[in-house]
Amino acid sequence: MRGVEMRVWGWASRVVMLMAAPAMAGGAQTATTGASVPAPARQAVAAKRPNVLLILVDDLKPSLRSFGDAHAISPNIDRLAARGTRFERAYANQAVCAPSRINLMTGRRSTSTGIYNFGQNLRDYMPDAVTLPQAFMRAGYRAESYGKVFHIGHGTTGDPQSWSAPAVKDHVIEYVDPANAGKSTREEALFNEITVPEEADVFKFAATLARGAAWEDPDVADDAYADGRIAMRASKRLAELKTGQQPFFLAVGFARPHLPFSVPKKYWEMYDPARLPMPEFEQLPDGAPAFAGKMGGEIAAYTPVPEGQVPGKRFSDALKRKLIHGYYAGVSYVDAQIGKVLDALEREGLAEDTIVVLWGDHGYHLGDHGIWTKHTNYEQAVHLPIIFAGPGTGKAGSAPRQLAETVDIYPTLAQLAGVKLAPGTQPIDGADLTPVLRDPGRQIRPYAYHAFNRPGRIGQAIRTDRYRLIRWTQEASGQRVYELYDMTADPGETKNIADAQPKLRAKLDAMLDAQPKPASVNLKAQRDAAARD
Repeated sequence: MRGVEMRVWGWASRVVMLMAAPAMAGGAQTATTGASVPAPARQAVAAKRPNVLLILVDDLKPSLRSFGDAHAISPNIDRLAARGTRFERAYANQAVCAPSRINLMTGRRSTSTGIYNFGQNLRDYMPDAVTLPQAFMRAGYRAESYGKVFHIGHGTTGDPQSWSAPAVKDHVIEYVDPANAGKSTREEALFNEITVPEEADVFKFAATLARGAAWEDPDVADDAYADGRIAMRASKRLAELKTGQQPFFLAVGFARPHLPFSVPKKYWEMYDPARLPMPEFEQLPDGAPAFAGKMGGEIAAYTPVPEGQVPGKRFSDALKRKLIHGYYAGVSYVDAQIGKVLDALEREGLAEDTIVVLWGDHGYHLGDHGIWTKHTNYEQAVHLPIIFAGPGTGKAGSAPRQLAETVDIYPTLAQLAGVKLAPGTQPIDGADLTPVLRDPGRQIRPYAYHAFNRPGRIGQAIRTDRYRLIRWTQEASGQRVYELYDMTADPGETKNIADAQPKLRAKLDAMLDAQPKPASVNLKAQRDAAARD
């Protein structure tokens, strides 16, 4: 076993892109000027401001015991939920990793920024944006990033301006089983895990490579994989930040349960795969437009998944069960790593002075509608968990009525910490949820808004307590197509009732009309064409 771990680290050291470790907090500089903050000023700020621990989890839907999933084994996230407020009706503004994280960091929806996809970098579209960690740095905080925080890959870069020190990055795509490790695969290229030829189109280059394994279950220690290492580094960093004179904003991002389901064997063994839920409805909703669904894509980049645009319904039952098992194993693995960070927070005496926010960047299809992964406007792709815990977050429990959006985290955290947004900060689309934290029965907005695009079409959606309306607008012609689902009578979204309920559709359509006009889904192409001219 020891020999296996040594081989893992030897391979990782050749590939992993770890940036320089941050300096000790006592010598911190401000992000805006580079000048050291005088010690008395730092002490004054520290006396007034709570610390912030922001935990980001890739592809985490509410498959958690505390959010009602009886199959999930998630004791550490559950204990965070037990001392905080969980938003059980929380939604991504867009079910794509890179844009969703920009939604979080800017408080702006994708329909406001025009950042709908990979390869659209924040500063190209919002050069003067004040990101969430920047807002805290301007208030005297030290901001640091460990793991996957901004999405890096697929032509998308991070944002060095957002941090007081270089971000610490580790793998998203990683194999340690000798049968899988050491090969150049498509997803490794897309995530910058291997060298891509200079000037090459990363997507075209990736297509020339082999597919990676969709899962592995070696008998290795947790830190054989990136999330285990990130948990150790973040835990160690908490002990160091404790001695600093500035309050801290520490963002810690975990990769699992994102594909591949590369998880130590013990987490697979927590589950009996025969008891895990299999998909029940494996086709598009009756009456839904064909373009609203998805076949292939990310899932087909892994073996032994069928290549090409193959409906999930045609996967073998054994393959479906293995993928579902791998997802749940990934949830339990990342839960254990989050537990290590929470343990460090308590061990260092920081728990009472630190606001903790846990957020999944979007939901995840596990075969429902015949769809796997994300990239749709359906419930399973956009539904995510949000937890607030710590000073100012009110009584523990759920917020049963409030529909929350990713963009709500920015103004809520700022309010909780007493951080005033500086003049010139971009307009914030999110709502301040602190009234709900203090009175979980409150409802300050009766809907959540999200969007996803298809070529030439923008799909905008309103999610209320009971209904979801999706309005697909073809930009060239203005033609509109609607989907409407009764999430109480039909939680699996099996039948589109838009034509059968014209009055209800019109009512929800008016809510969409009240939102700002969406940026063009072709904004990137328009900008690229202008740059060529």
